[in-house]
Amino acid sequence: MTRPAHLIGLAHVALRIPDHCFSQTVEFYTHLVGMTVDWSPDEDNVYLTNGTDNLALHRHMMGQESNARLDHIGFILDSMHAVDRWHDFLSAQGVPIVHPPCTHRDRSRSFYCRDPAAILVQFMCLPSAPTQPN
Repeated sequence: MTRPAHLIGLAHVALRIPDHCFSQTVEFYTHLVGMTVDWSPDEDNVYLTNGTDNLALHRHMMGQESNARLDHIGFILDSMHAVDRWHDFLSAQGVPIVHPPCTHRDRSRSFYCRDPAAILVQFMCLPSAPTQPN
Protein backbone atom coordinates (compact mmCIF):
# COMPACT_ATOMS: atom_id res chain seq x y z
CA MET A 1 0.00 0.00 0.00
CA THR A 2 1.38 3.42 -0.95
CA ARG A 3 1.75 6.13 1.69
CA PRO A 4 -0.91 8.88 1.25
CA ALA A 5 -0.15 12.48 0.29
CA HIS A 6 2.57 14.56 1.92
CA LEU A 7 1.79 16.11 5.31
CA ILE A 8 1.08 19.87 5.40
CA GLY A 9 2.68 20.56 8.75
CA LEU A 10 3.59 19.96 12.35
CA ALA A 11 4.69 22.47 14.97
CA HIS A 12 8.09 21.63 16.48
CA VAL A 13 7.75 18.91 19.06
CA ALA A 14 10.53 17.25 21.06
CA LEU A 15 9.86 13.78 22.41
CA ARG A 16 11.74 11.66 24.94
CA ILE A 17 11.65 8.12 23.58
CA PRO A 18 12.40 5.09 25.78
CA ASP A 19 15.62 3.33 24.85
CA HIS A 20 13.88 -0.01 24.19
CA CYS A 21 11.84 1.39 21.27
CA PHE A 22 13.99 4.29 20.03
CA SER A 23 14.97 2.78 16.66
CA GLN A 24 11.41 1.54 16.00
CA THR A 25 10.11 5.04 16.69
CA VAL A 26 12.59 6.55 14.22
CA GLU A 27 11.43 3.94 11.67
CA PHE A 28 7.76 4.82 12.31
CA TYR A 29 8.28 8.51 11.58
CA THR A 30 10.61 7.98 8.60
CA HIS A 31 9.28 4.92 6.78
CA LEU A 32 5.56 5.08 7.61
CA VAL A 33 4.89 8.79 8.12
CA GLY A 34 7.43 9.92 5.48
CA MET A 35 9.62 12.34 7.44
CA THR A 36 13.34 12.48 6.71
CA VAL A 37 16.33 12.79 9.00
CA ASP A 38 17.42 16.43 9.03
CA TRP A 39 20.23 15.97 11.56
CA SER A 40 21.46 13.20 13.81
CA PRO A 41 24.32 14.58 15.93
CA ASP A 42 24.72 11.26 17.77
CA GLU A 43 23.00 7.91 18.32
CA ASP A 44 20.73 9.37 21.02
CA ASN A 45 19.23 12.28 19.06
CA VAL A 46 17.45 12.41 15.71
CA TYR A 47 15.90 15.53 14.20
CA LEU A 48 13.25 14.83 11.58
CA THR A 49 11.58 17.10 9.06
CA ASN A 50 8.78 16.98 6.51
CA GLY A 51 10.30 19.96 4.69
CA THR A 52 8.78 22.73 6.80
CA ASP A 53 8.35 21.40 10.34
CA ASN A 54 10.53 19.53 12.80
CA LEU A 55 10.24 16.65 15.23
CA ALA A 56 13.07 15.88 17.64
CA LEU A 57 13.47 12.39 19.08
CA HIS A 58 15.72 12.10 22.14
CA ARG A 59 16.64 8.71 23.60
CA HIS A 60 15.43 8.45 27.20
CA MET A 61 17.32 5.95 29.32
CA MET A 62 15.68 4.19 32.24
CA GLY A 63 16.34 6.04 35.48
CA GLN A 64 16.63 9.49 33.88
CA GLU A 65 14.38 12.05 35.46
CA SER A 66 11.77 13.64 33.23
CA ASN A 67 8.96 16.02 34.07
CA ALA A 68 7.92 16.24 30.43
CA ARG A 69 4.29 15.45 29.69
CA LEU A 70 2.69 15.14 26.27
CA ASP A 71 -0.94 14.64 25.37
CA HIS A 72 -0.51 14.19 21.61
CA ILE A 73 1.08 15.59 18.49
CA GLY A 74 -0.94 16.48 15.41
CA PHE A 75 -0.13 16.33 11.73
CA ILE A 76 -2.18 18.52 9.37
CA LEU A 77 -3.44 16.95 6.14
CA ASP A 78 -4.68 18.66 2.97
CA SER A 79 -8.18 17.17 2.70
CA MET A 80 -10.88 15.31 4.59
CA HIS A 81 -10.32 12.32 2.28
CA ALA A 82 -6.61 12.31 3.18
CA VAL A 83 -7.57 11.59 6.80
CA ASP A 84 -9.26 8.36 5.71
CA ARG A 85 -6.41 7.43 3.36
CA TRP A 86 -3.83 7.88 6.17
CA HIS A 87 -6.02 5.85 8.52
CA ASP A 88 -6.26 3.00 6.01
CA PHE A 89 -2.52 3.12 5.26
CA LEU A 90 -1.40 3.11 8.89
CA SER A 91 -3.95 0.44 9.82
CA ALA A 92 -2.60 -1.77 7.03
CA GLN A 93 0.91 -1.28 8.48
CA GLY A 94 -0.26 -2.60 11.85
CA VAL A 95 -0.19 0.78 13.61
CA PRO A 96 -2.56 0.74 16.63
CA ILE A 97 -5.58 2.98 15.98
CA VAL A 98 -6.93 4.60 19.16
CA HIS A 99 -9.88 6.53 17.65
CA PRO A 100 -11.04 5.91 14.07
CA PRO A 101 -11.71 8.79 11.67
CA CYS A 102 -14.59 11.06 12.60
CA THR A 103 -15.83 14.53 11.75
CA HIS A 104 -15.94 16.84 14.77
CA ARG A 105 -18.32 19.66 15.70
CA ASP A 106 -15.92 22.24 14.25
CA ARG A 107 -16.03 20.35 10.91
CA SER A 108 -12.46 19.11 11.30
CA ARG A 109 -11.84 15.43 10.62
CA SER A 110 -9.25 13.31 12.37
CA PHE A 111 -8.17 9.99 13.79
CA TYR A 112 -5.69 9.03 16.50
CA CYS A 113 -3.09 6.28 16.56
CA ARG A 114 -0.10 5.36 18.72
CA ASP A 115 3.51 5.31 17.61
CA PRO A 116 5.91 2.59 18.86
CA ALA A 117 6.67 4.66 22.00
CA ALA A 118 2.91 4.78 22.79
CA ILE A 119 2.68 8.50 21.98
CA LEU A 120 -0.76 9.56 20.80
CA VAL A 121 -0.58 10.93 17.23
CA GLN A 122 -3.47 12.77 15.55
CA PHE A 123 -3.84 13.07 11.76
CA MET A 124 -6.32 15.82 10.95
CA CYS A 125 -7.77 18.19 8.39
CA LEU A 126 -9.10 21.53 9.57
CA PRO A 127 -12.00 23.22 7.72
CA SER A 128 -9.64 26.08 6.84
CA ALA A 129 -6.79 23.82 5.65
CA PRO A 130 -5.76 24.13 2.00
CA THR A 131 -7.49 21.60 -0.19
CA GLN A 132 -6.34 19.80 -3.28
CA PRO A 133 -8.29 17.70 -5.76
CA ASN A 134 -8.77 14.13 -4.48
